[in-house]
Amino acid sequence: MLKDIFGKKRKYASIPSEQAKKNIPEGLMIKCSHCHDIYYRKELHKQLNVCPTCGYHHRLSAWDRINGLVDEESFVEWDQELVSTNPLGFPDYLEKLEKDRQKTGLNEGVVTGKGSIDGLPMALAVMDAGFRMGSMGSVIGEKIARAIERAREQSIPFIIFTASGGARMQEGVLSLMQMSKTSVALERFSREAGLFISVMTHPTTGGVTASFASLGDYNFAEPGALIGFAGRRIIEQTTREKLPDDFQTAEFLLKHGQLDKVVHRHDLQQLLSTLIAMHQKGGQPS
Repeated sequence: MLKDIFGKKRKYASIPSEQAKKNIPEGLMIKCSHCHDIYYRKELHKQLNVCPTCGYHHRLSAWDRINGLVDEESFVEWDQELVSTNPLGFPDYLEKLEKDRQKTGLNEGVVTGKGSIDGLPMALAVMDAGFRMGSMGSVIGEKIARAIERAREQSIPFIIFTASGGARMQEGVLSLMQMSKTSVALERFSREAGLFISVMTHPTTGGVTASFASLGDYNFAEPGALIGFAGRRIIEQTTREKLPDDFQTAEFLLKHGQLDKVVHRHDLQQLLSTLIAMHQKGGQPS
């Protein structure tokens, strides 16, 4: 079974004809920032924001990801009411948070809750890079830690989709403390044989990479995702060496043994369902 899970490769292609594109009113089409091909906005949405031509994985909001992953009407959100304060009195921080709330419709940069995939229950946390670039503050750490604890109490798997620029500078050391908080919660979860699956999306960097994002029983990533701790320029200046062109990409990490698999977004639902079912049944890998 594991050979099937980690060995499959599939291709996807769907794009309107040239004549069809000429007849579409302005505003209904969008250009891929990677291959520059043009396609319908609705087609992009149906494809979970994956370019039908080149397969580039565009950013996906937390709720679009949840709705495209879990069984219909199965998701129940947790801790929606938690919001960040300004413990360090950082100038304009609260105003910036409010702008992000208006822009994204979220109270914070992560959505947590319980849902099911193919009828199999699991706890889920989905980070959203549209809110403060998914930076990890006190509330994000608290919501993730609570979700892990609930998964442990209910004996269900915990799955997280990470997307973050790292620790939130406006909260200083309180932000860095979330690394240990979430890691301790995961250790407790692991001791009770909980299944933790981490899916790293673009970008996953800084303290998030150095803590819960890399602690999965299975560590996956979407194609092309930027994953790393320090920035490329800082590393090159420190080591005085030129880094490979694909450095800190999901494919580079897979090649060097830091990931279990790079998974196309369209394949994630089936993969997660297979793994949850396999562990729920207590089956042994074949």
